[in-house]
Amino acid sequence: MARTLTAGELRASAERWAAGMARLGVRQGDLIVLALPHSVELVVAFWAALSLGALPTIFPYPSARLGPGVFQDQIETLVVRAEAHFLLTQPDQQSELSSRLEQLGCRVTAADSLLGQAVPIRDPLGARARTDPRAAYVQFSSGTTGLQKGVILSHRAVLNNLQAIAGRVGLTEEDVVICWLPLNHDMGLVSGVLLPVVSGALGVLISPFQWVRDPGVLFRAIRTYHGTICWMPNFAFNHCVHGMRERDLEGLDLRGMRAFFNASEPVRYDSLMLFWDRFAPYGLQRRALGSSYGMAEVTAAATISPMETPPRVDWVALEDLQRDRRATPVEAQSAGATALVSSGRPVQGVEVQIVDGQDRPLPPRRIGQILVRSNAGLMGYRGTPPPDALDLESGWLHSGDLGYLAEGDLFVTGRIRDLIISGGRNIYPEDLETVAGGIPGLRPGRAVAFAIDDPEAGTEAIVLVAELRETVPEAQRLEIEREVRRRMTQTLDVTLSDLRLVGRDWVIKTSSGKVARSANREKYLSEA
Repeated sequence: MARTLTAGELRASAERWAAGMARLGVRQGDLIVLALPHSVELVVAFWAALSLGALPTIFPYPSARLGPGVFQDQIETLVVRAEAHFLLTQPDQQSELSSRLEQLGCRVTAADSLLGQAVPIRDPLGARARTDPRAAYVQFSSGTTGLQKGVILSHRAVLNNLQAIAGRVGLTEEDVVICWLPLNHDMGLVSGVLLPVVSGALGVLISPFQWVRDPGVLFRAIRTYHGTICWMPNFAFNHCVHGMRERDLEGLDLRGMRAFFNASEPVRYDSLMLFWDRFAPYGLQRRALGSSYGMAEVTAAATISPMETPPRVDWVALEDLQRDRRATPVEAQSAGATALVSSGRPVQGVEVQIVDGQDRPLPPRRIGQILVRSNAGLMGYRGTPPPDALDLESGWLHSGDLGYLAEGDLFVTGRIRDLIISGGRNIYPEDLETVAGGIPGLRPGRAVAFAIDDPEAGTEAIVLVAELRETVPEAQRLEIEREVRRRMTQTLDVTLSDLRLVGRDWVIKTSSGKVARSANREKYLSEA
């Protein structure tokens, strides 16, 4: 059922919620965790906390697949790590979470008991906020075992990035931003909530759970509300093609769509072309395909492709790319060529450079680590010391991503870290390996997780290779496989694309005893 919320209604509702928060004792600077479903109430609660000067952070609400107790375990971990003061949740979660968290100094409240008499609140995105260096909210990166690092963003930084995004996109009050992304995700929060409110555009929010089950809901929303802008990860472009039903296409007219931005995952040429081929008959213009690169540490966007033109495609020699870390231009579609899609150019207030292993700048078309410096950069991290990746004095952030610059465009080619990005979600391989180590029949410490390319899905596929304790009959092997998959789903909400149970000493380790994920991936591919 659709619900509408005008700017005036948002403010009035936030005033009532802010009164309830103040009655609880929420003060400026307190971290308040919002563990609520994707809803109007979540948006209002975020706005109320922001208006009080508290630090809201949105916790990812679990899917039905997650095992009982895992949600509470993840929240408890966050409360301890981030020293949270308050938690707002659903009534059916309050009792269990209260018994766990209140002894840790975190007060738990059900959302339906929060409302009070309205109190005047400040405009968190008003003119004064544009120079406000104080913290606005904390954006946690989402991982397999809950929230990982908490990025602290100031009001000034957030507004700088919103202004830069709106400027590059040319956003006006006539635009309609359609968003199915979860609001705990930086791109979901910024594009789905903050950008429409600041620009005066209409924002349409869709439940991410509903979109996964039925991608046609996105196109029905575009048709109903005359959508013009949408951000989504690369895998979503494939999902829209493969998951659409013919009846969802009836009456579809995409001529008004100004941009589908591909972001949060490496942009794939095949995915963009698949999407365009499928929806071109319904009015989708090729110039409406866009791309972007960013991270929570710079609020959201660092680069965005220009409007009214599709992202630049760079055909380069694959051998030079892999062997010499150099992007050598070649003829399109020629033998040994591969297509890389630009993630756009830096937005206002952002600088990008490419460096080698000693942080020395590299010339154009040489692959190295992507460094970003932005006037929308983070203040620091909540609950963890600033990592070596961030130089707070110079402002340069080591992204951990690899890429190159060519004629001002940024091309992302891979990652330094072992992090898996599947379906726009961060998957930490060590989390999968830890779960596997506790399953009967498998050797502890002898499992390895990594990603392989999945062109059909338009994202990375997750592989787990685990050593058996001993040789077992086929029926027992199948039972172990089922248990591994069940635990991965219920504990981490992860679906394995491939699971290989192998004999002793298959898994390669380094001389220091660490799992050599890259070497194991190559071994798996050679055997497969």
